Amino acid sequence: MRIKTTKGGLPMTLRKDTLETKRRILSVCVRLFLQQGYHATSISQIAAEAGISVSTFQNIFHTKDAVLHELIGFMFSGQFSAARDMTGLPPLYIYAAETAIQLALTELNENLRDIYLVAYSLPETAEYIHRQTAAELLAIFGPNFPGSGPQDFYELEIGTAGLMRGYMAQRCGLYFPLERKIQRFLTSSMRVYRVPEEEQSQALAYIAGLNVTATANDVMAKLFSLLEMTFDFKLTETEETT
Repeated sequence: MRIKTTKGGLPMTLRKDTLETKRRILSVCVRLFLQQGYHATSISQIAAEAGISVSTFQNIFHTKDAVLHELIGFMFSGQFSAARDMTGLPPLYIYAAETAIQLALTELNENLRDIYLVAYSLPETAEYIHRQTAAELLAIFGPNFPGSGPQDFYELEIGTAGLMRGYMAQRCGLYFPLERKIQRFLTSSMRVYRVPEEEQSQALAYIAGLNVTATANDVMAKLFSLLEMTFDFKLTETEETT
């Protein structure tokens, strides 16, 4: 009897078992990251809840950071659907809305703040963010930089990403409300991208007229729902029973 193998020579049943274990690890990790934050989640806790050994986890993902890399790609592709669905708006307004939503999300949920701050700090996840964002920035602000290309916006994004991380890390308070944080960041970033002052004022007025917190709450609910469906867990039920 011949055993079916993969291209790498491994038995297909072993390959299937590894994929199932990886899916189970991802499900546990995403749930724990959202429930208690990235830093508070240990590999030993992940392994225990996934029903595997620590060595099995390390054989598949090596580090906790590698799990975050898979998660962050999903989050960044899905979190801004509300802003991108605002049809008929100038690209600058969509950029401003996306930015406002991201800053608001970190004020609404401390565990999301933790995830974002780590993602902007780790080399691999930061690189993913820089490259994905640079492509969007080129499409929006390219006309302001005649003769510039993807590399130029990649370099500019590294700078504005540092600003974003700094503003996300600083919690809002009585003397630094969310509205002021959004205004400060957008003003700084739009100046980097050579947006004329009049257009800056118009974009800021548009954002000031939005209920950013309500929009961010809707985005967060949709994001959590998508994560639950994709990674096969029920965060909402767990929260209600605690």
